[in-house]
Amino acid sequence: MGAMKTPGVYIVEKNAFPNSVVEVATAVPAFIGHTEIADNRNKPLAMKPWRISSMAEYHQYFGYAPFPRFNIAEKTDPSAIAAFRVAGKDYVLQMPDGKDGGGYLLYSALRHFFQNGGGPCYIVSVGSYTDDLDVQKFKDGIGELLKEQEPTMLVVPEAVKFKAEVCNDLQQEMLAHCGDKMRNRVSILDIWGGDKPRNDPGGDPIVNFRNALGINYLDFASAYYPWLNTTVVGDKDISYENIANTDVLMPLLRADLDLPDTLPDDAPQKTKDTFGAVADIAKDWTTVKDKDGQPLSKDAILSNKALLNKTLVSISPLFNTVLGEIKYQLNLLPPSAAMAGIYTMVDNSRGVWKAPANVSLAGVVSPSVSISAEDQEDLNVTTQGKSINAIRSFIGEGVLVWGARTLDGNSLDWRYINVRRTMIMIEESCRLAAKALVFEPNVANTWVTIKSMIQNFLTSIWKRGGLAGAVPDDAFSVHVGLGETMTPDDILEGILRVTVLVAMVRPAEFIEITFQQQMQKS
Repeated sequence: MGAMKTPGVYIVEKNAFPNSVVEVATAVPAFIGHTEIADNRNKPLAMKPWRISSMAEYHQYFGYAPFPRFNIAEKTDPSAIAAFRVAGKDYVLQMPDGKDGGGYLLYSALRHFFQNGGGPCYIVSVGSYTDDLDVQKFKDGIGELLKEQEPTMLVVPEAVKFKAEVCNDLQQEMLAHCGDKMRNRVSILDIWGGDKPRNDPGGDPIVNFRNALGINYLDFASAYYPWLNTTVVGDKDISYENIANTDVLMPLLRADLDLPDTLPDDAPQKTKDTFGAVADIAKDWTTVKDKDGQPLSKDAILSNKALLNKTLVSISPLFNTVLGEIKYQLNLLPPSAAMAGIYTMVDNSRGVWKAPANVSLAGVVSPSVSISAEDQEDLNVTTQGKSINAIRSFIGEGVLVWGARTLDGNSLDWRYINVRRTMIMIEESCRLAAKALVFEPNVANTWVTIKSMIQNFLTSIWKRGGLAGAVPDDAFSVHVGLGETMTPDDILEGILRVTVLVAMVRPAEFIEITFQQQMQKS
């Protein structure tokens, strides 16, 4: 207040309450991958983190799903599982890569994320569906997230589409980003080859993952095994157009339906209709004219294609088998995106301090590999400490997340993912609130203000079950002051030190119930 020089009444207002600490968001994942487009009203969004909150917004800015086209080939690998058998020969469907659409998992991953309770998230588009997968673009996309403070999780579903050594290199970049550069977010990693069992002839995917990942920043990441058989892609999402080599498909369908290679003139009408439907697979509908001699409209072409596909489904068991195999392969997804949704759902319903485990996964038929309790022992507890969280199927309960550890499974401080994420939330909330006191006088009034501010915040967390302890004094303590956390030299150098001790909530991972017989009393 200025000096009082004029006689009169002067009003002085004093703040009765300290500044409050606002709890930061805990479940805002950042997804990096390829999208159909990256455009906001003619402004490019490529390599630019962009916040969305629904698939409708994703469609607006990043387009729709890729259109993968599979190849039918005779089975040559004895260990491969045949998709179908025709005329004594086994055939397989080869999953496309890169520009054929098979390497782009982001769209399906986002759908699975929202199915499992996902909310606001960031998208970093590193390329379109016409671009090949380039690990450097993914690393550059991770670097772009250095400018964003809100994301709390990092997810790269397409990492598993690279070769194993490239995937591991990218995942190490994710760990360094979270644990070294930012320290306010965690990575959710997928196991390369996680759709295969541990006794796979190509090697144990868990052992390969552990050997290649290194030991740095493991407490800022979690990993889940195995991959998931999902329901993200439905019957309406696939058709005969997903087959690239229709010249191979057509004779196989004719053999399945006992049709000749060429149709005689005296063939029954039903045979002619069936033969025509199979032949129409290779038809170029853009050259077809309507009854007025005009090219078909776009809607008419789509209608004819849909009718043809429906006809083939009704007449050919082999065609249904082929589409079923395509749907199976497209629905085999790594679990990181679904787990990001689970983290979001648990945070919103129970709090970040609740372990994201013993929770059902939505849109999942089964894990790609069945895991028993004995199988999980080596996943959960190992001498190297690289704990892998299992996803298991239980009779009468469905598919559950059955693990809540970080990759630093031998650390008593950071063993559990909910402990790490709760600490990140507390640290970030207090850091942002304390910025209001930067350059304030480093005196007792400021110390009391910041102490009461943090104490009030931690008290609210404790009341909601986020900290352990029967009373607040057991749950946390805040220390600040000269002779307690600071020396006279600290004050001369402009340093205000605050020490916060918190008792974190840890999950009851192992429950032991002891039974003992007693003597009859009556």
